[in-house]
Amino acid sequence: MDERPPFPFSLIKVGAAALMEKTSISRGIVVKKTFILAALAAIAVVTPAMAEPPVPAPIEDHAKMLRSDDPQLAANKKLVYDMYRILLQAGHWERAGEFIAEDYVQHNPNVENGLKAVQDYVRESRPQIAIEPVLHLPLVWIMAEGDRVATTFVRPREDENGQTYYTSWFDLYRIKDGKIVEHWDPALKTPEMQRFNPNTTRMPQK
Repeated sequence: MDERPPFPFSLIKVGAAALMEKTSISRGIVVKKTFILAALAAIAVVTPAMAEPPVPAPIEDHAKMLRSDDPQLAANKKLVYDMYRILLQAGHWERAGEFIAEDYVQHNPNVENGLKAVQDYVRESRPQIAIEPVLHLPLVWIMAEGDRVATTFVRPREDENGQTYYTSWFDLYRIKDGKIVEHWDPALKTPEMQRFNPNTTRMPQK
């Protein structure tokens, strides 16, 4: 149920009546007051709609999203997609070497550089689950250009009142010789992020 206080339409009616009572025969004043009434009406229509931001919709056709006219770009996107699916979603840390280079450079301040640090981070932050054929994390888009692959995910969060809201999370990867060699994201150094499990961000099933 919507607990927001009702929009004060009565105040608009009172203001409109007061303006109409003072309407002058002067053409300029009439035009000015007509504009004010129109603005008040626009506020009454727009304000309730703006109070409910849209819930972002993850992409459903992953196969289409992974395609590219450039075979190398398609391969780079598939590498990152499978890394999410097998390593980050399913938690199979022992397979990290299939995707991550030994000299991997990590710009997330919660994880050290190198393959072993990635393995330790995944092993300590989430349980292993079955590997699924598709990614169920709320992926908005994946794109590739040159040796870089960027992803965008929906990130559900709770405000101080316990109400769910949605923001976005971005990752950028550099690919070399079929492995991920570098990673950037906007993570801050916090205890929460040091044990973050992305499976907690899955969207409710329709």
